[in-house]
Amino acid sequence: MTEPAPVVFVVDDDPSVRRSIKRLVESVGLHVELFASAPEFMSSNLPEVASCLVLDIRLPGISGLVFQRELAEAGIQIPIIFITAHGDIPMSVRAMKAGALEFLTKPFRDQDLLDAIQLALERDRARRRREAEIAVLRERFESLSPREREVVAMVVSGMLNKQIASEIGTAENTVKAHRSRAMEKMQAQSVADLVKMVERLQSPLRQAS
Repeated sequence: MTEPAPVVFVVDDDPSVRRSIKRLVESVGLHVELFASAPEFMSSNLPEVASCLVLDIRLPGISGLVFQRELAEAGIQIPIIFITAHGDIPMSVRAMKAGALEFLTKPFRDQDLLDAIQLALERDRARRRREAEIAVLRERFESLSPREREVVAMVVSGMLNKQIASEIGTAENTVKAHRSRAMEKMQAQSVADLVKMVERLQSPLRQAS
C-alpha cells in the first residue's frame, strides 16, 4: 500500500516569500499549500497525511508564536519550522521550548530549509505510525470482556494463574481460559508481548494526565 504524498504548508503574509518557498520545495518533488494568514490556514481542510508547517513569526492578526500555542491547544500536532527576518535569541528559545523543530532567520540557505522539512516530515510520519498502531491495540483491548481485562491487568502485574484464581474466586483452569482468549484477541505471542502492548496503551494516557 502506497503512503499518501506528504504536504508542506507555508504560512507567510509576503506573497514573494510564499512563491519562493513553493518553487524551492516543489523542486524536490514535494506538494506545497500556501496561506497568507493563520486564520486562512485554520479554515482549510487539512489532509490526513504526513505534513509540516513553515510558519513566519510576524503575521497579520496573530503572531506565529501565538498561533503555535493555539495549534497545540487545539490538539493539532504538526511539526513547525519558523522563518523570520526579525528573530532574536529569546524569540527562538521560546519557539523551540514550545516544540518548534527549527528556527531559521531570513535570508536562510535553501538547503537548511529543505533539511528541516525532510526531518519534520519524517517525524510526522513516525508519529502517525505510532498513533495508528495504538489505535489498533486499543480496538483489540476494547474487544476483551470485563473479566478478560481484569485477568490481563493481573497477568501484567506479575500475578500467577493460581494467585489470580484466588483473587477473583474462580478455578485456575478458568483463569487460563480467560488469559488464553485475551492473548488471542490481543494477538500477543507471549506474556512479555502482552505486557508491552498494555504499556503502549497506558503510555499516551500518562502523557495526557
